[in-house]
Amino acid sequence: MKANAERVEKNTVLLEIELDAEQFSQAVEKAYRKLVKKVNIPGFRKGKAPRMVFDRFIGKEALYEDAMETLVPEAYLEAVKETGIEPIERPHMEIVQAEEGKPVVLKAKVQVKPEVTVGEYKGLEAVKRDVKITPEDIDRELERLQNRHCKVLTLQEGIVEKGDTAQIDFLGTIDNMPFPGGEGKDYYLEIGSGSFIPGFEEQLVGMSVGETRGVFVTFPKNYHSEQLAGKDASFTVTLKSIKRKELAPLDDEFAKDVSEFDTLEELREDIGNKLKKAAEEMNSFRMKQETVEKAVKNAEVEVPEIMIEDQLKEMLQSMENRMLNQGVNLKTYLQYTQKSFEELKEEMRPDAEAGVKTNLVLEAIAKAENIKASEEEIKEEVRKMAEGYKQDPDEFYQMLEREGQFDFIANGIIREKTVQFLIDNAVIVEETKEDTKVENEE
Repeated sequence: MKANAERVEKNTVLLEIELDAEQFSQAVEKAYRKLVKKVNIPGFRKGKAPRMVFDRFIGKEALYEDAMETLVPEAYLEAVKETGIEPIERPHMEIVQAEEGKPVVLKAKVQVKPEVTVGEYKGLEAVKRDVKITPEDIDRELERLQNRHCKVLTLQEGIVEKGDTAQIDFLGTIDNMPFPGGEGKDYYLEIGSGSFIPGFEEQLVGMSVGETRGVFVTFPKNYHSEQLAGKDASFTVTLKSIKRKELAPLDDEFAKDVSEFDTLEELREDIGNKLKKAAEEMNSFRMKQETVEKAVKNAEVEVPEIMIEDQLKEMLQSMENRMLNQGVNLKTYLQYTQKSFEELKEEMRPDAEAGVKTNLVLEAIAKAENIKASEEEIKEEVRKMAEGYKQDPDEFYQMLEREGQFDFIANGIIREKTVQFLIDNAVIVEETKEDTKVENEE
């Protein structure tokens, strides 16, 4: 087989493929042996008609068509491998010549990954932030532990306090008319959570169980529903019960109940260590992200629309899967936010384009620096994945091999190594107090 790739447009390649005559003849003969068993030809038992008779009765075109159904995909894949192009869509194939005794000639027009002109990616400035864990940080984490392990009492009498969860019925109106989403029965609202319209929760403080009260609020001007944004609303609220947390005192007994430590001081030290580790990991992630963004900004590449659309499909599918795990489908989400599917896509488009561009630039840097994934690295990654899924490593490895997932795993490893390469070759600078001040102001 011969294959030649010529770039005819910015991201479009014309593949010219030639298969020798013998290869086509063998494919036609194979097609004849398959098809002759499926047709009835007068004077011959099924499958016994000679080739010459089959050609006169059925026609060579049927054989040629069947032969090409096998040859074309195989020839295209081999040509892609031989020429080293990276298609991003299905090819538009044209059979130029397919006749026994002559070479088969094919042409394929296909969009490929765009060329990337990498800019400066070594010696980039990477800001390392100072990690400090304060006693107040540890206190907040202890408070979360208290709330996580608290007892919840249901009160049939008493008054609402901040931090309580109120069971309420409510009906809202605007200009004395009910509005969509303005009614609820047996709704549990944590007072102070900020999950309702500003001012609503504060007006429930001091209510007694069984009391009905009028609550008056103004929807924010930037509220997600244009019909409600900036409108004054009144609610009739009935308090049915109160759920109140009973927090355990922060002492050594609390430490023993919620951890493997015997004293509160040991628990505080452990929390401090974990918070510091988490902060350092976040610092490292942010530093890598910012360095990659600088490398991408320095590169030049025109992202094809088809790659943006493919990225959008992945992002939307991932978004829908996350929502389904929370019991919400995409249709309900769009109704709630009063957006169309196309509006949501347009909102996500900049992120999709940035994601594609980042992938293309990192691939180009990896190629320039000959960064690859070794067989040992792939096996180690598969071992970690098997461990995470609680699968036998050898069986998991064989399953991924059957499903052709190794390229996906290798690409992930190469990406991580490329990002680390940027950090290893960056100029690390310590964050100053002035930097922190500017960042906080932003």
